[in-house]
Amino acid sequence: MACPYTSKRQSTVSVSEWKLAIRPDKSSECSWALGSSESSPHAHSKWQPPKKYGVIDNILDHIGNTPMVRLDRIKKEKGLKCDIFAKCEFFNAGGSVKDRIGKRMVEEAERTGRIKPGVHTLIEPTSGNTGIGLALAAAVKGYRCIIVMPEKMSNEKVSVLRALGAEIVRTPTSAAFDSQESHIAVSQKLLDEIPNSVILDQYRNEYNPIAHYDETAEEIYHQMDGKIDMIVVGAGTGGTVTGIARKLKEKIPNIKVVGVDPEGSSLAVPESLNEEREGEMYHVEGVGYDFIPTVLDRDCVDKWVKSEDGPSFAMSRQLIKLEGLLCGGSCGSNVYCAIEEAKDLPEGSRVVVILPDSVRNYMTKYLSDDWMIEHGFLSPSESDDMSLRWWGKLPVSVIEMKDPIIISPSMKCQTAMELMNNRNVDQLPVVDTDGSISGAITLHNMMRKVTKGQAAAQDPVSKVMYNQFQKVTVDTPLAEVSKMLDHDHFVIVTKGWQYYEDDGSPCPRDMYIGTITAAHLLSFIMSGPGLHIDGSSDL
Repeated sequence: MACPYTSKRQSTVSVSEWKLAIRPDKSSECSWALGSSESSPHAHSKWQPPKKYGVIDNILDHIGNTPMVRLDRIKKEKGLKCDIFAKCEFFNAGGSVKDRIGKRMVEEAERTGRIKPGVHTLIEPTSGNTGIGLALAAAVKGYRCIIVMPEKMSNEKVSVLRALGAEIVRTPTSAAFDSQESHIAVSQKLLDEIPNSVILDQYRNEYNPIAHYDETAEEIYHQMDGKIDMIVVGAGTGGTVTGIARKLKEKIPNIKVVGVDPEGSSLAVPESLNEEREGEMYHVEGVGYDFIPTVLDRDCVDKWVKSEDGPSFAMSRQLIKLEGLLCGGSCGSNVYCAIEEAKDLPEGSRVVVILPDSVRNYMTKYLSDDWMIEHGFLSPSESDDMSLRWWGKLPVSVIEMKDPIIISPSMKCQTAMELMNNRNVDQLPVVDTDGSISGAITLHNMMRKVTKGQAAAQDPVSKVMYNQFQKVTVDTPLAEVSKMLDHDHFVIVTKGWQYYEDDGSPCPRDMYIGTITAAHLLSFIMSGPGLHIDGSSDL
């Protein structure tokens, strides 16, 4: 756990010299370890059992003491012998486990005189939930709050943050943590520019894990009467699993701590668990990173397991349907992995799973059938009868596509605009020299960036392209494409091909085939058997 904070950046450097000033993966300077006789150098709070009745002074007092729920229906559905329990952190005031650290980091900074209400601005790089926790504390206590978060994070989180009075800065999802465009680097730039600003820094702040060591773990221990055989915790910053694991291992030495890390993330141990799909984009929010946060003590975890998007979202939906728990996607990750790990546990064993946040943040994501279909987690036939329409099961290949036009990331915006005008198209895929698709540009997005002063005519198109886009194959059913086009301007059609490196190792890649818009799909449907002569249709 990190103790001292490093100073702000002192000067501006060139791109070639640039490096992240305050690294979120710096080695911890805290010498505490499990079993150590050394007393803690940090301030700790004593856990108090919850009061049954009474009026609280403000909403921050409704953070903590969340319920523990027995998952008997899930146990029966999955054929488990052991008992499984859910620690429902979405009952915190702001809707997530991160409310605990948002409140604690602010209170400790106030206690030491580092921040004062009405004087300091709080800046935080976050995937959203820590931002909501901080913004909640800032609203109650009277701080200006700026949250920097990747574009991947849900619009629901943005809406909640704005309602709490926070200012939002979005960064590219694809930006590595140590690049100039990352949410961490942008936060540090704002720190340099805004007087009296502070980054409480969940990645390095010692009171991230301490909040869970002092409170969350104590609650779990007392709710379960000290009888726990296994606890399953997802890892984002790692503060939750570190704090809970350290305290419970002190109280229950034989407890097994299982850490959950999504495919595409780099937090699991051994490192070989991360190799297969490291860096691949995943859709479950709030977990996993491409660096090891300072606050994460990976040695506290007895076993790491990897989670995948599809089973995670499916399990979250089951938790809602079977148990009535209105929880988020990472809750599904934890419960799915807990069930896999608990299959061989005998009757009488007790497993606890952390449910980090609520479904509120994902109403237009995994809770939406349309979103699930667009991302391949649900088939159209599971949500409605679109696939039963005459065209629904037909493959993308039945739509006639024009000869593909592709451009390089280095093409100037002015040239790309002229090309689109000359070829009468309003979008173009951007393909790297190795043939891989890196993004797409549209006239609309280019115009928006230029009018906001974020790009100029002579800038490369890489500055205005979409890094995230819907990609389908020639075999994808049109029913799925139709769902995608409800929300996206276009989809890119690809075909897989085998590329081999010089050493003979395979390197699969996607070849760009064409682009399909709503106009293409509508034109195909209108020309087919579903259209009646009177203008009505069976569509």
